[in-house]
Amino acid sequence: MSDSSYYGRFAPSPTGPLHPGSLLAALGSWLLARHAGGQWLVRVEDVDPPRTVPGAVSGQLAALAAFGLRSDGPIVHQSQRDALYQGALDRLLREGKAFACHCSRSELAAQGGIHHHCVARAARAQPAVRLRVAPGSVVRFDDGLQGRIVQDVHAEVGDFVLRRADGYWAYQLAVVVDDGAQHVTDVVRGADLLDSTPRQILLQQALDLPTPRYLHLPLLLGPEGRKLSKSEAALPVDPAQPLPALRRAWAQLGQDPAIGAGADEVGGWLQQAADGFDPARLPPGDIPLPHGAGAGAPFAR
Repeated sequence: MSDSSYYGRFAPSPTGPLHPGSLLAALGSWLLARHAGGQWLVRVEDVDPPRTVPGAVSGQLAALAAFGLRSDGPIVHQSQRDALYQGALDRLLREGKAFACHCSRSELAAQGGIHHHCVARAARAQPAVRLRVAPGSVVRFDDGLQGRIVQDVHAEVGDFVLRRADGYWAYQLAVVVDDGAQHVTDVVRGADLLDSTPRQILLQQALDLPTPRYLHLPLLLGPEGRKLSKSEAALPVDPAQPLPALRRAWAQLGQDPAIGAGADEVGGWLQQAADGFDPARLPPGDIPLPHGAGAGAPFAR
């Protein structure tokens, strides 16, 4: 049975093939949605064309299908949603909550990289647009895995970009508008995006959108201590061999390895995993892989 009060999502960026860290986030968000009896959606975050790798969208979606992780609703592509983002931006500008910023990167660097007021020496033909972040804009929220998070967005981030000077939409605006439009109630994603959450909450408030619950899963770290997606160890997962990769991700999520051990096909394994999933076993901290362990190596703690 589906509980329509829970809507989760997985939102990959098509910057390359699906890697083990992406699979970990996809499986974790899928399991939590199934545990809640809710819906799990897939959204392609192709809002940044210069970083989009040709063929990555179809490759990632095919990989997810091979792992049995299929969206419960239509797959949304951010590249097709300009009108929604423009409408939100127009509203923020009209209400004085956003403003055009002509500052260059070098001018901002001289201010410590944090925008509190425009220091541009000249107008730009196409300025960026920023959210106006007032002094005292402190955001507090309880992450489902990481605990209490507090950030002074004014002091630590400043006025942040909603539309870039090159005309492309900023991630923060696109993700907030899409989560609102898709009625997302629960955002489950990697802990590398934890720092973005206070900005998104401020933007939700500015747009009168509800704030979802957040849970940030641990990151996979390569032997050198870097996020696995940025490591040489981040070989793509193999859609032709889905069960070994699913079992590794299951173990990395702290789950009982005996569950699903006898399954010999993806559908059966996913059903057993959904039935046996225990959110209390999720590890809050990052997960280091042993030296020499790439995408094809077995997980070891």
